Amino acid sequence: MNSELSSQQVKDIGEQGLLERLQRFCPPEIIGDDAAVLETVPGQSLVVTTDVLVDGVHFSNLTTSPEDAGWRAAAANLSDLAAMGASPLGITVGLGLPGELRVSWVERLYQGMTECLQKYNTLIVGGDVVRSPVTTLAITAFGQVNPSQIIRRSAAVVGDAIVVTGVHGASHAGLELLLHPELGQNLKDAERTALIRAHQRPQPRLDVLPILQKILASPCPMPNASCSIPIAGMDSSDGLADAIIQICRASGVGAVLEHRQIPVPKTFNHWLPPEQALKYGLYGGEDFELVLCLPQELASALVQHLGEGAAIAGSITAGSTIILHDEQKKFPDQVLNLSQGFQHFGQ
Repeated sequence: MNSELSSQQVKDIGEQGLLERLQRFCPPEIIGDDAAVLETVPGQSLVVTTDVLVDGVHFSNLTTSPEDAGWRAAAANLSDLAAMGASPLGITVGLGLPGELRVSWVERLYQGMTECLQKYNTLIVGGDVVRSPVTTLAITAFGQVNPSQIIRRSAAVVGDAIVVTGVHGASHAGLELLLHPELGQNLKDAERTALIRAHQRPQPRLDVLPILQKILASPCPMPNASCSIPIAGMDSSDGLADAIIQICRASGVGAVLEHRQIPVPKTFNHWLPPEQALKYGLYGGEDFELVLCLPQELASALVQHLGEGAAIAGSITAGSTIILHDEQKKFPDQVLNLSQGFQHFGQ
């Protein structure tokens, strides 16, 4: 990139100049009007989700390049669509920017978003830019889903297994390693890199949806039952414990989780004390896995298809209490609650 151009600041080219730069990331046949028109096929529901990310809260120059910030922002929204069972169609991007911010930073942010979206054939179809004292990124994502395949938090029933589609705690561990490079001295370079990448380049689990639908469409493994059943779930962007608690609250049920079934990275075994590894796994957040509640037989089939990292972490129970139980009795039972995880306006 030309050094003169790379040193340009947003205030140097203004809103229209910046929009002109960013329009090359969007398909020309869609942008240009006051809103994007997205056609969906008959029998599909349009799904819309919005996430706001703020500099110093969700990303930082200390731990995240502009490209990684863009990737994480796109991944967070695609993960929300996956949590609803929806396939992505496109996103719009709202930017609040200080005038002194370099244009090259914004372009690199968009490059990271584009790199993530391209994996899932998803387009940036518009947005808005305003002046702000703090760099803020607001993304609205659009997706579609067959109404009969929508995943909702409120669909869990007593007896359901709780499936976790992958390991938890890796993103938080990566963040800690970035903030405190002196940690994890006994980690191999590849292990350290994998944890850091889990934080900087999380993968939304849209790949789970066709596997789930294949299992539901195949001959039902449950005797004398139909597999056209509601699936409860959400993503674990705010932590595994948070996801399970939110599902239970919405469904009016409780849960029992088994300590040894909480999937955490194998590298934790020779790096973190068991109590800290469990805390990372339950409350670390930003792993962008899916937490799904479905009958035991279907849950077993899904975990088998997903392979390493996926696990049945527990089951749905009557009542409203969510218990973490250790079958080996090394740890006392714990009651999980939201206060132990990240809260935007917590004291």
